[in-house]
Amino acid sequence: MNIVRKEISLPDGRIITLETGKLAKQADGAVMATLGNTMILATVCSAKEAMPGTDFMPLTVEYKEKFASAGRFPGGFTRREGKASDYEILIARLIDRALRPLFPANYHADTFVNVTLYSADGVDMPESIAGLAASAALACSDIPFEGPISEVRVARVNGEFIVNPTFEQCENADIELVVAATLDNIMMVEGEMKEVSEAEMLEAIKVAHEAIKPQCQAQLEMMEAYGKTQKREYCHEENDEELRQAVHDACYEKAYQQATSADTDKHHREEAFSAICEEFKAQFTEEELETKAPLIDRYYHDVEKEAMRRAVLDEGKRLDGRKTTEIRPIWCEVSPLPGPHGSSIFTRGETQSLSTVTLGTKRDEKMIDEALIQGTDRFLLHYNFPPFATGEAKAQRGVGRREIGHGNLACRALKNMVPDNFPYCVRVVSDILESNGSSSMATVCAGTLALMDAGVPIKKPVSGIAMGLISENKGTNYAILSDILGDEDHLGDMDFKTTGTRDGLTACQMDIKVDGLSYEILENALAQAHEGRMYILDKMLEVMPEPRADLKPHAPRIQSFIIPKELIGAVIGPGGKIIQGIQAESGAVVSIDEIEEGGQVEVASNNKESLDKAVSMIKAIVAMPEVGEVYHSTVKSVMPYGCFVEFMPGKEGLLHISELDWKRYETMEETGLKEGDHIDVKLLEIDEKTGKFRLSARALKEKPEGYQEPERRPRQDRQNRGDNKSNGGEKRAYPRHDERFGHESRRPQDPEADGARLKR
Repeated sequence: MNIVRKEISLPDGRIITLETGKLAKQADGAVMATLGNTMILATVCSAKEAMPGTDFMPLTVEYKEKFASAGRFPGGFTRREGKASDYEILIARLIDRALRPLFPANYHADTFVNVTLYSADGVDMPESIAGLAASAALACSDIPFEGPISEVRVARVNGEFIVNPTFEQCENADIELVVAATLDNIMMVEGEMKEVSEAEMLEAIKVAHEAIKPQCQAQLEMMEAYGKTQKREYCHEENDEELRQAVHDACYEKAYQQATSADTDKHHREEAFSAICEEFKAQFTEEELETKAPLIDRYYHDVEKEAMRRAVLDEGKRLDGRKTTEIRPIWCEVSPLPGPHGSSIFTRGETQSLSTVTLGTKRDEKMIDEALIQGTDRFLLHYNFPPFATGEAKAQRGVGRREIGHGNLACRALKNMVPDNFPYCVRVVSDILESNGSSSMATVCAGTLALMDAGVPIKKPVSGIAMGLISENKGTNYAILSDILGDEDHLGDMDFKTTGTRDGLTACQMDIKVDGLSYEILENALAQAHEGRMYILDKMLEVMPEPRADLKPHAPRIQSFIIPKELIGAVIGPGGKIIQGIQAESGAVVSIDEIEEGGQVEVASNNKESLDKAVSMIKAIVAMPEVGEVYHSTVKSVMPYGCFVEFMPGKEGLLHISELDWKRYETMEETGLKEGDHIDVKLLEIDEKTGKFRLSARALKEKPEGYQEPERRPRQDRQNRGDNKSNGGEKRAYPRHDERFGHESRRPQDPEADGARLKR
């Protein structure tokens, strides 16, 4: 068994171990990556032949976290892992976007990369080494791959950059990026920031790349040691060079003229380009086109790409006639919909987002139950991209991976702008109604406006922009494009999205499709993106300069406050009886969470009167009785010696018969009090030892002139008199003193009673 193992040192001294030749040996490539007690197995399998008619790279990447890796059972009835969660899809996308550009352009075999977490310690973040494991599996296979690459997560904590930080370290980071790169080039960047400068982001990328280089070198050494330097031979394309040249000669000039015609209508532009290709095909018979049409389409695509790129680099002309730094026309609108708690429309050129905001209570939070991450989310952003947005005639199915990825980018851009003490759960939904480039950035802009329209007191408004790049000769000749079109994204060399406020970046996503992208080009792209973002932000603020001062009338009202921890049970009551009664009587929704400071109470209602009533009921329960205060009490029970009254919710005390009035009552019947009656009382004293309350009603009445306290009998005399009122005038059936025990005893002196008691 040929087992090869490599160790890689991280900057802080931790060791990553790569091992192949031991597990999953029937896969084309398999590597176990280990960091601490976190272990990830990556496997890769690729078909020997391509499916007929395939002219793209059919790559599928799956990332899966086993619940057993953390010693947990999955949720649900089946108690087994199901479909991929949003989190797993996002990690799979990070791996896919780094690997896909590095397969040969003419390699079209079905290829599957599976990355599985089998062990986790809850300290190290497993996705930090997932990309490394996937690339190593490809390196240790015979699958053609122009790598290796590696991915690292870099975070800045207290001004210091950390490579592959722990979960705990990431909680305090102001920059958190995932960077993928080869030995020489950056391939992919994605992450979030807390309003940092472009220079600080670029510094983080450089730190990540320096950590990636030794990881790539280790893979090259591992590939050689495992004997996989020779890759498989393949032939997935049949080419006709004579036909390729004929297509170029006949179509290039026409395509170039169309590329420089400044046609601003997307569909008209597409039809014009297609007409050039169809005109060329017209010279062939139907029988000839059965074999030649796929080749002509592929060759014409290359012609169209070349014409567009040359128009930009040679003449500075973009497909729609804009300058490289020019932003398409923008118009915005707030409150287009009366029903949602906030809504907006943001349109930039032929890209349009209709966004809504819904405010909810704690019950509306999203529950997170991943293998390693449990908790709740109070800020949700969902992105929908229906087929009609691009004029496609097809059914609208479930949410795809692209929608999850774009929604996550917009969520990262906005979530830190919602104040921590904002009591509402917030859901933003962006429906893309039109699309021709950067609908995720339109979502950020529309989401900001909708949040402000809803009255959410966001810290600062956020805007976003997508940048493109056309380059040649390894970046010596290039053009950076602001606010790219869909075709410029498809035919260009970079898709670079940034979001931020006036004071700094909040999120970014970058995919690079070309070798040799220098840091100088990145720096220039970031600077040009900053100018574009500020222009877009100004346009947004013309429509909505600041959040509304108050919520919409139909939005729920929430009041949040903290109560002492020991009083949480008093508010909830036995079996939830008290809190359910508060909700039933007030009509409000009440929730309580135990936090470090005490009990976090959240009261929500669409009606202010209902809200105030529930709050007052809760505060009455948790209020502490104060000596000297007067309370309106309710008689709960009547005894011969007085009555028990509830003077505060959950607080009862004895109102003795002697404290009812200045006149003396011999029996409680004389007072006329009965259960359910109300009486004002004054709290005279709280016993420090027992906590009992001494109450008085007569203290609230004027003392009669010349009043004298009645003479009280000695205690022993009162206890032993046969006519004592407390025993109804009957003599006691047993003495108060038992000489056998030397103290007062209530034990019967009847032998038969003693025997009965013992039997019991």
